[in-house]
Amino acid sequence: MMRHYKTLGALALLVALNGCGPFKSSLSKGDKDFKQGEYQLAIEHYQAALKNSRNARTANFKLAEAYRLSNRLPQAEPFYKAAIDAGQKNEETLFRYGMALKAVGKYDEAAAQLQQYLSVAANKTFIAIASREVENLKQVPAILNTATYQVIEPLKAANSPASDFGPVVHQGQLIFASTRESQVYKGNGEGFQDLYVMTQNDTTGSAVSLGEPVNSVGIHEATPTFTNEGRTMIFARSNSGKKNGRQDVDLFVSQFKTGKWSEPTLLSFNDDAAWDATPAFSPDGKTLYFSSDRRGGQGGNDIWSTTLDEGGRFSRPVNLGAPINTPGNESFPHVAPDGTLYIASDGHPGLGGLDLFRIKGDSIINLGTPLNSVGDDFAIFFTERAVGPHSDGFNEYNLDTQKGYFSSNRAGGMGGDDIYGFEKRQPKLVNFFVDGRVVERNDKTNATTAMGNIRVTLQNEQGQKVAETVSTAGGAFTFKLDTASVYSVLAEREGYFAARQSVITQGKTPPQSQLTQPLTEIRLTTTLTLTKIVKNKAIVVENIFYDFDKANIRPDAAIELDKLVQTLVDNPKITIELSSHTDSRGNDLYNQDLSQRRAQSAVDYIISKGIDKNRITAKGYGESRPVVKNAKTEAEHQRNRRTEFKVTRIDE
Repeated sequence: MMRHYKTLGALALLVALNGCGPFKSSLSKGDKDFKQGEYQLAIEHYQAALKNSRNARTANFKLAEAYRLSNRLPQAEPFYKAAIDAGQKNEETLFRYGMALKAVGKYDEAAAQLQQYLSVAANKTFIAIASREVENLKQVPAILNTATYQVIEPLKAANSPASDFGPVVHQGQLIFASTRESQVYKGNGEGFQDLYVMTQNDTTGSAVSLGEPVNSVGIHEATPTFTNEGRTMIFARSNSGKKNGRQDVDLFVSQFKTGKWSEPTLLSFNDDAAWDATPAFSPDGKTLYFSSDRRGGQGGNDIWSTTLDEGGRFSRPVNLGAPINTPGNESFPHVAPDGTLYIASDGHPGLGGLDLFRIKGDSIINLGTPLNSVGDDFAIFFTERAVGPHSDGFNEYNLDTQKGYFSSNRAGGMGGDDIYGFEKRQPKLVNFFVDGRVVERNDKTNATTAMGNIRVTLQNEQGQKVAETVSTAGGAFTFKLDTASVYSVLAEREGYFAARQSVITQGKTPPQSQLTQPLTEIRLTTTLTLTKIVKNKAIVVENIFYDFDKANIRPDAAIELDKLVQTLVDNPKITIELSSHTDSRGNDLYNQDLSQRRAQSAVDYIISKGIDKNRITAKGYGESRPVVKNAKTEAEHQRNRRTEFKVTRIDE
């Protein structure tokens, strides 16, 4: 096929065979077809050998390799595993199995398998790829969780039970490659690839062959690109599979004259010993990008470029180099109308086989889902540009073109490869606000009254000031918030304990499907209650519990003490006494000692959080200051077993 990738090393296929005659016969036939690149025929023979084999590991490995080399790596995965389970644990099998696991979306298993392989690896080429892939797999969660707002639909009018891929728009027509030809290509059991054409907006499925002389019998043609106002077409064509054919794939040019395309001719810069394919012109028609595995690259297939002069001559091709090219495979370049280069690659962090990427300087940006999937996603073609950036926080995507086509062999398609249309739909936006109110509580009546002219600060998760305002006469204040953030609001007034409340927008943005307006406001509410500081007035610290007969700080007590730490941070002028009290049960002296140890334990915890030790003292009162005298019930005893603090000094 046009997307056949070169094997990265010598295949370990010549192993000693054990078993009966039918096994040897089927295996030998498979080996013969395999060497000729007729992988589909080899698969059929290997499957027959597998049924009769006493030594399953050889047949399973060869079957997996035939699937891999015919661009069906996901189908190879169970056969690599079967070979390993049967005892074939050589280096190549372990490496290939790890790569196949990624191809079926088993990311954690793939990482583990490749790490296991690296522990015994010796092949430098495989080691480089496996090491890179282990790092790439760490980025899969971020790729999956990045919103792109793209919507995709299969292009039913172009797709068929065959493989259909590589769409381009030319003068209102959609031209693409398809294997719907009846003559079977023995490499993968599908038809040979020819170019087909249909009206871009056709919904009837009436695509027709581009015909001779562009298409030819028993040869692949695919991926056209146009320049010279559409009169010059360059496309990829393979050999016939015969021994006297050129190596793999080359680029050909045809001119549109007198209403028809001329006989294609071979371009001068093709490499006889290389795979040269997937050409794409820049919008001005002066630079041609293509993919090749010729010498001088980074490994596998790389993106190369050549320029076209006024006389119609191409310059010597130049490799685009790293970081665009990797030891993996880069192919299917496309330059969007805004001049941005896009590629397909299996060497950069991605979700499966080939993923689609945007090139932005030295940044290689994965286009995310749903454009990318666990399958091969490739041959993107943009048809429209964005009108400009929007003030929605997604400028990186808004500068992209917005509509077009791409190809994929993902699950759920009609054939092997299918053509999909895509469109970025402007996301519905959400603005968050917090509407708050500052009040004062009357300790005697527990009633609250609004407090105006109070300074209120919005702080981020790190405690840094983001914004500041003053409450209105009615105590109201408002702040605009970012999405997916953690804040706190702080109200402060001399002579009052500062009041703080957390405000969280993280996880509160509704799904796009639930938003009905282009812009939705979500308003959160909070109340900040200020309390006057009264010296030597005891304030109970709720929910400070200790294990029986112990003074250590439990995790649940630590949560409450952290709140007291925040109070001391927010009120830097106060000094406090922290006291512990027991109930009346037990020995008086013992209770006194226990309460002192508990109070000191709490104070030590608070000091460990950065509070100056001179601002807090510990005091144990034992059972000497009960809240409920003559306590009888457990609830009354619990009220007496308490932790309190009181302000002993206020700095001026």
